[in-house]
Amino acid sequence: MYLDKYELADGSEAYGLSGTPADSVNVGINYVCDEKPDLVVTGINPGINISRFQITTSGTVCAALEAVGLGVPAIACSLFLDDDCFKQDEEGNWYVDTDYSFAQEILAKVVKRVLDEGLPEGVDLFNLNIPSKPLSDKIKITTLADRMLDFNILERVDDDGNDTVMNVPQLVEDYEEGTDGHCLLVERRPSLTPLSVDFGGKITGLKDWEF
Repeated sequence: MYLDKYELADGSEAYGLSGTPADSVNVGINYVCDEKPDLVVTGINPGINISRFQITTSGTVCAALEAVGLGVPAIACSLFLDDDCFKQDEEGNWYVDTDYSFAQEILAKVVKRVLDEGLPEGVDLFNLNIPSKPLSDKIKITTLADRMLDFNILERVDDDGNDTVMNVPQLVEDYEEGTDGHCLLVERRPSLTPLSVDFGGKITGLKDWEF
């Protein structure tokens, strides 16, 4: 991996790594930082990371999990982008055009609270998702929705005449109240979901298993 050092407009030091988000956290904690940081923040990611079955594929959330594994509390932060946030330039290239100021304000509140009080008992990290067009600035504590995306499998023939299938994701529209999906996409409020790294299932039903 390549590690490059930069100076930001305000004079702060920054680093860029040719690795995954989790690699960046690992190198940052174990190599760049002289001391273990008080908190790791991953994001603000352009695009949401919600629901039980989608967060495990999120580079933003998994980078936060990497920090937890290295003994540092973490916050993963993502911003929901409405359709009109996606623009095309004159050459047809897509880019994101949105204002991050509201997300920065909400994230700063959560960071201050965690630095002042620490994470609650039984919580290893927070997953924070913020709407780009909020109806409220009140942060809501939520649970994970079952899933964020449904997938439609479409058949098509490529330019060489080969039969192919395409996995087309579509946002779920029906979320249970109290979940991150409902809070973010229906109520249009910032959603703060406490997470634990304990993925273990119950072993009581396996006592009679023999191999």
